[in-house]
Amino acid sequence: MSDDSQTPDFPVLDATLARVLGCLIEKEATTPDAYPLTVNAAQVAANQKTAREPVMSLETGKVQHALRQLETLGLARQHFSSRAERYEHLAGVKLDLPRQQVALLGLLLLRGPQTAAELATRSERMAKFADAADLRHQLERMQQRGLVVQLPRASGQREDRFMHLLSGPVDVEALAAQYRAPSAAAATVDNSALEERVQQLEATVAALQEQLAALQEQLGG
Repeated sequence: MSDDSQTPDFPVLDATLARVLGCLIEKEATTPDAYPLTVNAAQVAANQKTAREPVMSLETGKVQHALRQLETLGLARQHFSSRAERYEHLAGVKLDLPRQQVALLGLLLLRGPQTAAELATRSERMAKFADAADLRHQLERMQQRGLVVQLPRASGQREDRFMHLLSGPVDVEALAAQYRAPSAAAATVDNSALEERVQQLEATVAALQEQLAALQEQLGG
């Protein structure tokens, strides 16, 4: 059953809105030269096959609609400094969050429930934390505000997992069961260095696509 105490007074996002908002948060930190994002760049980011859970395949129109919905909710706004339609997030302003908590929220929006250790590794390019205790402190503050919930540790797990609540209340017990520790035979090594490299390459491709689109726009003009 769901936890009835989870009643955050925040906008409730569907899966598409959550994915697009997470992308805006992520790309602001990781590819600042290509930020704010065009609709095309937001679509590329939303459909990445790495650093996303689950992997999605969103059409351009759906991403554009999501960006406009986020704008209506006060979580994003259109940037008018260029001829291309670009968007930036307003998560920190709308939800009254410091940069560290915005980064954690972005990761939870993009990758689902995660441990504090996973969040520490994955947030290195997005925000700075003094130490592991500082990161946990930020998560606790988000819990107190109803933005994050801590999932009960399932049998075999060594660490708790955290999940955002911007998509509404969740069944914490059912979710915890989905993240049971795998058997030793089935366990895989998390190659964080390879994952980081793939993310960097995807960011480079997105930036090149932006430059190509800008060039095409100039030539067409």
